Amino acid sequence: RKRMSLCRRHLIVRDDRSRRLSITDVMRGSGTLSIEEEARALPYLLARARHTFATHSAVFVEVRVDEDLGTIRVARVVSAIAAGRIINPKTARSQIQGAVVWGIGMGLEEEAFTDHRLGRVMNHDYAEYHVPVNADVPEIDVLFVEEHDDMVNALGAKGVGEIGIVGVPAAIANAIHHATGVRVREFPITLDKVL
Repeated sequence: RKRMSLCRRHLIVRDDRSRRLSITDVMRGSGTLSIEEEARALPYLLARARHTFATHSAVFVEVRVDEDLGTIRVARVVSAIAAGRIINPKTARSQIQGAVVWGIGMGLEEEAFTDHRLGRVMNHDYAEYHVPVNADVPEIDVLFVEEHDDMVNALGAKGVGEIGIVGVPAAIANAIHHATGVRVREFPITLDKVL
């Protein structure tokens, strides 16, 4: 339980309100030169508490696992996004497609090797850091779920910044589990982890 409270630039003992110090005196006594405070204020916060303002998504992935060749390929991705009113569909679709490609890289290829003794990244350039190329990118279907949400803002628009990547690596892992029966719980998923 807190014994002190802040009231009109003074620190006050809750049990005895006559015992108080100004913030300036507290700072001077402790040798502190500055105080930082962070707070959030949203209009109508209590009225909005029953509503969510986040963008939501669902991702479905189809994979091809070739045990003879030792390859795992994503054949198709469907990403359904509930982001309120989509103001610019072409740009929003491109944003999600790019994020899906990023998610494919995270799920199957991208890995930074670290020397834990020295704390150094061992793959020093892009030649050693694998990312998806055009041949790795499958058909990507982006569906925007229509929703009218005038609580979030006057336009009813939400963000589509990074929501496209959120479920992709997990959906790839689930598709691989469905295809092989093997559950892999760390990324990137490489064939040695599946076989």
